[in-house]
Amino acid sequence: MKRRDFINWVGLGLIVSSLPVAIAACSSQTPSASGDWQTVGTSAELDKTGQLLAKNSPAGPVLVVGTSKAAMTAVNPTCTHAGCTVAWKAEAKKFACPCHGSEYGVDGKVLKGPATEALKTYAAKIEGNSVVVKPT
Repeated sequence: MKRRDFINWVGLGLIVSSLPVAIAACSSQTPSASGDWQTVGTSAELDKTGQLLAKNSPAGPVLVVGTSKAAMTAVNPTCTHAGCTVAWKAEAKKFACPCHGSEYGVDGKVLKGPATEALKTYAAKIEGNSVVVKPT
């Protein structure tokens, strides 16, 4: 085999072997980055307890509070300070972190530290029997 033929075969092999990786990298798109509405649960689940926690939804972790008949709020329930999952305190109308005591308002903004960054929020609505969210 001539040197030129060898280099051509090696080059062609590199291109062919990296083609699937390049296609996957260019075509994959996370649902939350696309800005589309994503289903996180059903309105029956939400109405049962007044909150719906979807840890592995297509949009990422989402906590929806409210009911299908009233205003809903949706946030990423991951505390921006320690990464713990915040809980909804309905009587106080706030999210509270069980790890270090950070508190967030219904809009996701920090009410009490040590957290300094707000929770990520989502627009939420009911479509049919599904609760859907979209990053804001």
